[in-house]
Amino acid sequence: MEVNVINTKNEEVGKISLKDEIFNTEVKEHTVWEVVKWQLAARRAGTASTKTRAEVRGSRRKILPQKGTGNARHGDRKANLMVGGGIAHGPRPRDFYYPLPKKVRKKALKGVLSTKLKDGEIKIIEDFRFDTPKTKNAVEILKNLGLENSKVLLVINEKDENIIKSFRNLPNVKVLVVDGLNTYDLLNAQQVIITKSAAEKINERLG
Repeated sequence: MEVNVINTKNEEVGKISLKDEIFNTEVKEHTVWEVVKWQLAARRAGTASTKTRAEVRGSRRKILPQKGTGNARHGDRKANLMVGGGIAHGPRPRDFYYPLPKKVRKKALKGVLSTKLKDGEIKIIEDFRFDTPKTKNAVEILKNLGLENSKVLLVINEKDENIIKSFRNLPNVKVLVVDGLNTYDLLNAQQVIITKSAAEKINERLG
């Protein structure tokens, strides 16, 4: 399929051919849900931790005789029953990552790209550069495209510090290099701007 290419002033400057097997496919909601769940699991820090009775500071002296007092049997004050004692079966540092087939991840990504394009939420823009990092330039582009009040994902072909620094002060914009394009960030954006060279790279990478 052919899609219009615009410049930073929102003027049509040409067309680009996008592969149907990437931008015109169907995907099951469950597949997308599975990929999003996998991505969010991989992002979890997994640093929650509690101290067991072996790690809590305190005396190991038996607090009362085993028999004859009429009280329950106790060891030291670090037992989990005691105030200030260790935690039994508490959280420990762990990795929440689990493997997901590459084929499933690709399928979900293609499906979300197709849906976004069908709904008119993807714009292909001519490659642009900034001489210096300037948020004013970034705001001007968004205004020209009518996206100043939208949650935007900008996908660029390669890392460009001037572009990244110009957009990073805007709370409603996220910049991704095409190699980091993923299902969750696509779904999280109301509008997606893809540079022409990035779109060509998507054609190669996912085709």
